[in-house]
Amino acid sequence: MSFTIRNNPRKPEAEVDRMYMDRWSPRAFTHEPVDPEDLKALFEAARWAPSCYGEQPWLFVYADTWQDRQRFRPLLLDGNRVWAYHAPVLVFLFARRQFARNGKENRWAGFDAGAAWMSLALQARQKGLFTHAMGGFHEDRVYEELGVPEDQYRAMAAIAIGYKDTPDILPEKLQEMEHPNDRKPLVEIAFEGVFRAADNE
Repeated sequence: MSFTIRNNPRKPEAEVDRMYMDRWSPRAFTHEPVDPEDLKALFEAARWAPSCYGEQPWLFVYADTWQDRQRFRPLLLDGNRVWAYHAPVLVFLFARRQFARNGKENRWAGFDAGAAWMSLALQARQKGLFTHAMGGFHEDRVYEELGVPEDQYRAMAAIAIGYKDTPDILPEKLQEMEHPNDRKPLVEIAFEGVFRAADNE
């Protein structure tokens, strides 16, 4: 099932599936709970993301009960907690620091965890859900609070998941930001043959 955003101003420069434009990161979430089977589908989508040597170094620790959300919320920085408080599901994404196969540093773990996050985010839109990933959290506290060994995993991001609400539930400053943002033009991110810096750099 597809849940296309009405009046989405994003315009692609090439023919791509609309799901890429319809995925964006709102801050206004309802308190409506996420169906357990829908939530399971998000993590199932992430499970099939590609990874170096098939190591699948990502780890998701999530809260979808009131008790767990009470523990997760203080781990967010104030600027994120003010809006993410409403989201019915909060997640922390970790990347395993070493390869399980040989114990050596996995310098691609963050790259692979990003692929898993994108898989989750796109599956969320197919379920009528929205996601918002955050870098603003207390990294020094998440390991102990969530029981994740810091020597084995690196905390990459926090993620809010839920159904979109109207912008008026947000502080006025955030209401102004509550819309899909645009992207750089293709000529700034993809180069044939060799990178060419812009004249003003």
